[in-house]
Amino acid sequence: MKDVFARLAAEGVSVWLDGVGADRLDEGAVGRLVAAGRVGGATSVVSGPGRGERLAALAARGATPEEAVRELSVRDLRRACDLLLPVHERTGGRDGLVSADLDPGHARDAAATVAEARALRRTVDRPNLLVRIPATAEGLSAITACLAEGIGVDATLIFSPERHRQVAAAFLDGLERAFAAGHELAAIASVASFSLAPLDAAVDGHLARAGSPEARAMAGRTALACARLAYEAYEAGLAAPRWRALAALGARPQRLVFTSTRVAEPGYRDTVYVEELVAPDVVIALPEAVWDAVADHGEVCGDRVRRHYADARRVLGYLPWFGVSPAAVAESLEAAGIDALTRARRSLRDAVGRELDVYVRSLALA
Repeated sequence: MKDVFARLAAEGVSVWLDGVGADRLDEGAVGRLVAAGRVGGATSVVSGPGRGERLAALAARGATPEEAVRELSVRDLRRACDLLLPVHERTGGRDGLVSADLDPGHARDAAATVAEARALRRTVDRPNLLVRIPATAEGLSAITACLAEGIGVDATLIFSPERHRQVAAAFLDGLERAFAAGHELAAIASVASFSLAPLDAAVDGHLARAGSPEARAMAGRTALACARLAYEAYEAGLAAPRWRALAALGARPQRLVFTSTRVAEPGYRDTVYVEELVAPDVVIALPEAVWDAVADHGEVCGDRVRRHYADARRVLGYLPWFGVSPAAVAESLEAAGIDALTRARRSLRDAVGRELDVYVRSLALA
């Protein structure tokens, strides 16, 4: 294996897994990657059916499918948090974090999001847990409210530099309120997860319909441009007096996580989002397939973000020429992302419900 992960670490990049399956926790595969220093966090833990004795016990108690999903998720989250806790302690809370999904049905309801976040933090009871909150307009206030209570937050479904700036402002608001409430700022972690592949896929579709050679030449450039401008805003934020005041009180930055890194277009290099977004203090979240590709043929050529701010602005400035509104694309992707999360949760609930029914019927026959 190339030592590409050591080179990424030397550039200040943390590699997290995107979507840790409970089966991979069972097999010990994730533990081996953590022990080898190849993985420093997890953006989500995916519980699934097939939990055998646990589902049988839940069926015996008369648990509903929703209750069963919740209990399975809590157990798997605890296991992932415990696995990554040594990394969390060794890095002073910079890494070793695990993000937990909330009910996407609450994505437009700030009060319900905060209530669920409180309950999940209390139930999982691990210091390296983050709650994932979609960065909708309503989600921004939920992000602030959770941070104000000392709850770590992973702000997700970010598709534009503008929304990332709003998330950063919500983060600062939350930390200021947390300090006023007496919380220790050094203990509050937060990341902002910027989605890549869906953004390129959506814009590339518009460019293909435009049909001109100039439009086709723009394909595959939007996500990198947006991500780079989000990082530029991150850098500017670190230099601002408001952040400096919070840092002096012990606060840690809200790092950028580049996620959805599996390219949608087969013609694109499968490691492009990793190689082109190397910059100090970023996190790159990789599904297993992309992790394998990086391990096999990934290349690290130094900082690929800070030298490209002007080009990134040019790319976004060209898009309206081809009838592409980045704001409209981001709004559409946000809605589609929430719908996808809702379908995935419903599918999991239905699958667990079917397994529960099997155990219930077996108990009735016993």
